Parts: sequence; structure tokens; C-alpha cells
Amino acid sequence: MTTEARPRIKITYATLRNDNEELHALYEAGVVEARAGLGAHHQNYINGRWVDGSAGTFEARSPIDREMVIGTFAKGDRADTQQAIAAARTAAPAWRHTPWQERLAIMRRAAEFISERQMRYGADMAFEVGKNRLEALGEVEEAADLIRYYAQTVDDNNGYDHPMDNLGDAAVHTRSILKPHGVFAVISPFNFPMALSTGPVAGALLAGNTAVLKPATTSPLSAVNLIHALEDAGVPAGVVNLVMGPGETVGEELQSNPGIDGIVFTGSYEVGMRLFRGFSKDWPRPCIVEMGGKNPAIVSRKADLEEAAEGIMRSAFGFGGQKCSANSRVYVERPVHDELVRMLVEKTEKLTVGDPIDPRNWLGPIIDQKAVDRHQQAVSEVRRDGMVYTGGEHLTDGDLSRGFYVEPTVVGNLPASHRVFQDELFAPFTAVQPVDSLDEALRLANDSIYGLTAGVYSEDEGEVARFLDEAQAGVLYVNRRAGATTGAWPGVQAFGGWKGSGSTGKSGLSRYYVAQFLREQSHTVVD
Repeated sequence: MTTEARPRIKITYATLRNDNEELHALYEAGVVEARAGLGAHHQNYINGRWVDGSAGTFEARSPIDREMVIGTFAKGDRADTQQAIAAARTAAPAWRHTPWQERLAIMRRAAEFISERQMRYGADMAFEVGKNRLEALGEVEEAADLIRYYAQTVDDNNGYDHPMDNLGDAAVHTRSILKPHGVFAVISPFNFPMALSTGPVAGALLAGNTAVLKPATTSPLSAVNLIHALEDAGVPAGVVNLVMGPGETVGEELQSNPGIDGIVFTGSYEVGMRLFRGFSKDWPRPCIVEMGGKNPAIVSRKADLEEAAEGIMRSAFGFGGQKCSANSRVYVERPVHDELVRMLVEKTEKLTVGDPIDPRNWLGPIIDQKAVDRHQQAVSEVRRDGMVYTGGEHLTDGDLSRGFYVEPTVVGNLPASHRVFQDELFAPFTAVQPVDSLDEALRLANDSIYGLTAGVYSEDEGEVARFLDEAQAGVLYVNRRAGATTGAWPGVQAFGGWKGSGSTGKSGLSRYYVAQFLREQSHTVVD
């Protein structure tokens, strides 16, 4: 795949402005390319070859418009997955013995291809999952930066080969060396279809492992784009493989096949915990699972309420709340509760909902009918048990009837134990609860099986210090206007969960990520 290089503009999730005319012109050119590619057929990638699937094909359609076919995709089965695993195992020795500096050079070239193709890949993603242009472009650049940052961490650690002490005996030479496990499976979700494929695949490959990638069937195109970039960068045959298809065949084979030495999964708590319990039943194997969040923001009576309302709105409704880091519950001290709700409602009602290809629309569709039903069920329960402050409707007027559009929704006047404060809804929906003190807010914020992200708004240094000390989450934000609980970036914010949000205690986007794909070996050599 070749795409003419274009000037690159740095877009991150913390970007607040949408008025860069140069960016929009470049993006519109990407949209033209993406439209021309709609409906194309895309194959699996096994052992360096693009091949059809043994189970036929499947269609992916856009949540923007159910009649819009993104493409047809090779439908793999267990046999295809076994072939991909065999190819990865065959390629593993040569890739492991490739000097780490050469592996880094190849992967850094892939990062440059991704950045050069940012506009086309971003437009593809917008059609595929319904992201607005800043969210889509930000994710493409994040994918490239994940490779760059992880490569830098390997470089900084000299390929994870470090001399150790010899207790004063000059004849003894000792080293600690981290070595790859072999073959990693990567099962990626729809909501960050490029970044959450690229990050774990890059971690595996930079560490000297080979990989088999299975993307979500709702968002396979971004994974295809990633493979094209890796192929064009010179990743050898068999080192990375792509098998598209359903979880009950491709996914189950990746989880059960003894040829898989480690696995990375991003998705629901229920599926992640089932994988975590079963994957290592015969012997310990790395199982890196990221299982979402129910992320709280705390608003103190000493907060800047305008800043808090803006940050909550951005985190609750960015990409329709379909982020594991979305701010889906808010605990606000009672003296400022009504004013905070008023400001949040005011900001929410200014959001434009519609086709995200149109730059005037801030919020696009959610992913499918199941997501709409989940949103509507929660709204129905709140109308029964509490109050919908704004939003709540399934939007079906005009062209919106062709996609999956709902109103961003703010609710409250509920018991603190209500399920909308507990269950991850993955929809544009946030619940607000008044509290009498910071103590109560922290207790309720921590009362969750999840522990991914959390935020606080307060001008009091003591309150901030307590939050940073006591909040039970892996990613903490203080007074962040760009997003109360969202917006991590490689090398800037480590992104990983505690409790039911993650399995390893180490984070993505961080200096410790690549080491999870390696195992330590001690070498002692005596002269």
C-alpha cells in the first residue's frame, strides 16, 4: 500500500481547537481517498501473504449509516488461525536473533508510514467507527507515537541487557537479560481500532516476539491499515500476522492454542476475567488484559466549576463515551452541586450530534444497535428512579435514522448504589451524585470493581494531595480542562488500570510496557 506523504500536524486527545483550516483541508483530501476505498475487499495476512479466509467473508458497515459498506473482509476460522500461529512460530527464531537495533529501525519506519498516512487512516477510522476528525486523527498519531516511544524505551535500556554485580571477583561476569517469550496473540477492540492494535503488536515485536492480531469484527479496516504500514516498513514474513473473524473461532483458537506464549486482550471485564482465569491453566503464560473502567470525577466546593464542567463534558462524551477511560460518574460537594449540574447541562446541550465526517458535528454515532439499546435501557431506569437532566433520546430524525445516534445524557437524583454508578455503559452517559464531603466522595469513587482513571477538581492543595494518595486508579488527573479522566498520551501519561481494570500493574504508554513481553534470564560466566 502506498500513499503520498503529506505535511503532518500534531493532533492529540488534548487538542482543544477545531479551527485549523490547513488541518481540515488535508483531512478532506483523506476523506476523498477513504470514500473511494469504501466497499473494497480486504484479506488476512499470514506468513507475509495476503490471503482469503477459509470461512468466506464478512461485511463491516458504518455506524454513521447502516447502508454504508466499509468493506468485505476475509473471515478466518480455527484453521486459518492455526496457520498464522505456525507462521509466527517459524519466524520467531530469526526475529529474536535480529539485533534489537535493527528491529527498532524497522518499527520506527512503520511509525513514519502511519504518520504520513494520518489523514487517510483517520478518515477510514471515522467511517469505520464514527469518530470525529480530531479523535480519529489523534488516534492515528497516537499509534505512531506508541511505536516511537516503546522503541525509545528499548533503546534507553540497551535492549534490556544490563551488567550486574560480581561481588568483587573480577573473573565473574554477570548480566541480566530480558528475552522474548515467543508468539503473542493480540485481541483488540473497536473503540481504539488502530492504537489498541498497534500498541501491543509493537510491544511484542520490539521485544523480539512475533504476533498474531485479531481485531474486532466491527473495526477491521484500521488493523488492515496497520499491517500495511508494518509490511511496507520491512517487517519480515511471519513476524506479524492478521486473522479477522469472530471471537468464537479465531479468538477461541488464540486463547487455547499451545503455540501462543502470551496474550494481550482489551475488552469487557467479563470476557477479560474469563480469559485471565483460563489462559494459564496448564502453565504460567503472560496474560495482559485491560478491562475497562467506571471512572469517577470528584468536584470539590473549592473547584473552578467552569473548568470542571468542561473537563467532565469532554471526558463523558468524547467518542460517545465509548472509551474505557470515559468519565461516567461524578461526585460533587453539595454546596456547588446545582451550579455544576447547570453548567454541565449547558455545555452538553451545545454539542452537535450527527455525521462526524462533517466538521460541524462534535459527536458522531455509537457503534451499533446493542449500544443504542444499552443507552436507552439506562435512560429508562433513570426516568423511573431519578432524573434525566438533559439528553436521553434516541435520535432518528432525517439521515440520523440511518445510523446509531443518541443524545449525550446527564442524569442524577439517584441512590449512590444505583447501577448507573456501577456498570460500564460505553455510551454518552454520565451520572452526578451530591456528596457532603471529600471523604464521602473518595469512598464512593473507590467503591467499584474498576480502577482505571479518576479526576479531581479543587483549588485546595491539601484536597488534591489526599486525592492523589487515596484514589484507587492507575491514571489520575487534577484540574484537567482537556478531560476529567481521559486523554493519555505515550510517554506523557502511563495508562493502565488497578483492580478489575488491568492484570499486570504495569501500564501502556509507559516505560515499563515493553518489559511485559519479555522474561528475565541471568547469565553468570566465570573466566
